[in-house]
Amino acid sequence: MAGAIIENMSTKKLVIVGVILLLFQAFSFMVGGLIAPSPTTAVHYLATKCVDTVKTHHKDSKWFMPWGPDQCSKIRDFDEATAKRIEANNIVFAVHIPLPNREMSPWFQFMLVILQFDIAFKMQNQIEDGSLVTMDVGLAYRDSTLSEWTEMAHSTEHRKLSCNFTATMTYENEGRYYECDLLPFMEVGSVAHKYYLLNIRLPVNERKKVNIGIGEIKDIRLVSIHQNGGFTKVWFAMKTFLTPSVLIIMIWYWRRITQMTRPPVLLEKIIFALGISMTFINIPVEWFSVGFNWTWMLLFGDIRQGIFYAMLLSFWIIFCGEHLMDQTERNHFSVYWKQVGPIVFGSFCLFIFDMCERGVQLKNPFYSIWASDVGTELAMAFIIVAGICACLYFLFLCFMVFQVFRNISGKRSSLPAMTKARRLHYEGLIFRFKFLMLVTLACAAMTVIFFIISQVNEGHWHWGGYTVQVNSAFFTGIYGMWNLYVFALMFLYAPSHKRYGDEQSSADQAGNSGEDIQLTTTITHVDGPTEIYKMTGKEAQE
Repeated sequence: MAGAIIENMSTKKLVIVGVILLLFQAFSFMVGGLIAPSPTTAVHYLATKCVDTVKTHHKDSKWFMPWGPDQCSKIRDFDEATAKRIEANNIVFAVHIPLPNREMSPWFQFMLVILQFDIAFKMQNQIEDGSLVTMDVGLAYRDSTLSEWTEMAHSTEHRKLSCNFTATMTYENEGRYYECDLLPFMEVGSVAHKYYLLNIRLPVNERKKVNIGIGEIKDIRLVSIHQNGGFTKVWFAMKTFLTPSVLIIMIWYWRRITQMTRPPVLLEKIIFALGISMTFINIPVEWFSVGFNWTWMLLFGDIRQGIFYAMLLSFWIIFCGEHLMDQTERNHFSVYWKQVGPIVFGSFCLFIFDMCERGVQLKNPFYSIWASDVGTELAMAFIIVAGICACLYFLFLCFMVFQVFRNISGKRSSLPAMTKARRLHYEGLIFRFKFLMLVTLACAAMTVIFFIISQVNEGHWHWGGYTVQVNSAFFTGIYGMWNLYVFALMFLYAPSHKRYGDEQSSADQAGNSGEDIQLTTTITHVDGPTEIYKMTGKEAQE
């Protein structure tokens, strides 16, 4: 009977395949750690205070440049503005991205801007509890230093201040600065232009209580974060290489499945679905973002990752369940609805949450779900619940793996009654299956580690004369691990052309038939279930 390749491959060949996969895994880590630069770069900006007089306010050109030949009329601080009787409504904070003599590039992929206020303490102008800063913000772009600015977005935004004054609130400490939290300001999903200009106004209206009780704002600082162009090129190269690799093995795998006289079993179907989701996330459509202004690429990337994560988590549950030796018919997707249902629901909640954030940012890049109290509470609740669910899922997966190992150990009692050849064969099956289960568990653990590392600040290690970019290594290493894992599954679980037992004598075959009865039910097809399916008593009764 034909089984899976993992059941008929010799130990020597299996070791060779494992070593080759490990070498590719090490190479994927080295690509990120030694070749690629750090994934992102953060650039700090201090906003320039421009004066919008009544005369210039009504001109067609309403954009204020902090430097250059057409720079605005500037003031050093608000004391100078008071001395010149310049009202707060006529002050515009201007920031040019990037710094002078530099250009932005489509290879940067995205631009995230974080804002921080420098607020001085004054006894007569303290920050009130729950105070909101109202900002009239505008974003413009151009691709030449000689061309005019084109408006990209304009909005009135509100940000809640969260500041702490560590010293004693006395007249002696006036002039000291509050310690204020960073505030989300802007996110653009495509960097299609060379130059960007931000103009920020802080309108004051005492009657409507606009920007009242926010302290004495001295400066506005911005931090612009974008993906490194060098990392983008390495990432695109990996996608371009891995896409045909996984696609070819997926086509080869399904071709072998369809050549069988029996219909595919659930495990074979879910492995194929996992290969499709991996191919979907691999397709390097990001190449087009270099030439086109596709601001929806971040959202599209999140959707692709969400589909793959949902399929990966569902596969692990079904993979373990299909190898539980409890004499339960499990070769139907409906059996796993209780386990897979919450995964699908959680993924749908992730999609809704992402649409509320990045979906809105397609129209208004200044929008942030963290800007309001309700949005912040919902976001924090979602993160906490997601973390708890991830931990519970991992514990449940470990419990299922433990059950599989325990049931396999129980089946070992049937091995002594077998002939030596068949006993060695089944012992090899058990060993290889346990090894694959441990690899699955290791991949799950690495996924959790990858999620934690990606939330931590970037760092690098010095190793001899080399600098290892830790974050880049984890990005490329984990991405390579997902691809190698899916590749190995489709290769090892593809039907084998070998037919175990053909070389044995008819007497031995007759003796083995009795042994098979101890571990399996009736075979109804010529190309019956795999050996592992025979041992677990889960044949496809379709």
